[in-house]
Amino acid sequence: MEQATAPAPSGAPQRDGMSTKAKVFIGLGIYLAVAVLLLLIFGNAGKNEEFKPQNEFKLEPWISIHLGSLDLSINKAVLYLVLASLATIFTMVWIARRMHQKPNRVQTAVEVAYDLTKNTITGGSLSGELAAKWFPFIAALFFWIWFSNMLGFLPLPTNTEHHFTLFGLEIPSFAIYAATANIAIPLVLTLVVWLSYHVEGIRSKGLVPYFKSWLPPGLENMSPIGKGAIFVIEVISHFVRLISLSVRLFANILAGHLLLLFMGGGLAVLLGIAALGALTFPLAFAFFIFEVGLVATLQAFIFSTLSAIYIGGATSATH
Repeated sequence: MEQATAPAPSGAPQRDGMSTKAKVFIGLGIYLAVAVLLLLIFGNAGKNEEFKPQNEFKLEPWISIHLGSLDLSINKAVLYLVLASLATIFTMVWIARRMHQKPNRVQTAVEVAYDLTKNTITGGSLSGELAAKWFPFIAALFFWIWFSNMLGFLPLPTNTEHHFTLFGLEIPSFAIYAATANIAIPLVLTLVVWLSYHVEGIRSKGLVPYFKSWLPPGLENMSPIGKGAIFVIEVISHFVRLISLSVRLFANILAGHLLLLFMGGGLAVLLGIAALGALTFPLAFAFFIFEVGLVATLQAFIFSTLSAIYIGGATSATH
């Protein structure tokens, strides 16, 4: 006689016979098989010598403006600066004038950003009158960097090297570019922050007491040579902030754009292997979500938070 198999208890988990690990390996196998198939179909066209990925970051003047040796030409970087500035001004004015007792979805999102800049970023490092005084600057810094980073992931008709025709008009091709991916912009922002916290520290403590505050407490019995060495280290650390603050923002945004450029098809075009695009495009989509969803906001948060910390450190009673 055949023995009946006892049914699994109702609360027991049901197995479908294949583990998640096996599914992942099968998916990767299919993924690579499709890429190999496309490679066999389309072959290798050889290295593309005409494609220059670096031209995506080249700033050609749209309107040439020269004052002696000073170049004030209008280019796509200036366009992104203007767009980020207009978006920041609009947001700050909207916050000041359009708040309602019963917020809608847009106001709720803006209030979250407002609370982040006021209580978390500014309030976390500054307090009292100093926080109220520097909040507009810190908030504008956060919003401007955030808008600049986000605009950098929106395709705009800024590629003047290539055109397409629309209703008889030649329009520049769509491309992505971020002003913060140009080291000059983060460096200028850093210089503004650097000078601001020094000026605020001198205004709060006085010139000599401010520089004396660079020495940590507990050095009363140390020799003048030792104090001088520590002071020199502190001076170097303040100048290093110019590099760390600016390069952090610049490098993260530039790296994100380079990854999108190459993974989105640039590498396939450069090497002349069309099938490579099947492998890299899904990665480009994942990088895009990561950059837009995390990196753009995180870098604005870090830059503005460090700015508030520097201002708070320059005005605090102790080192």
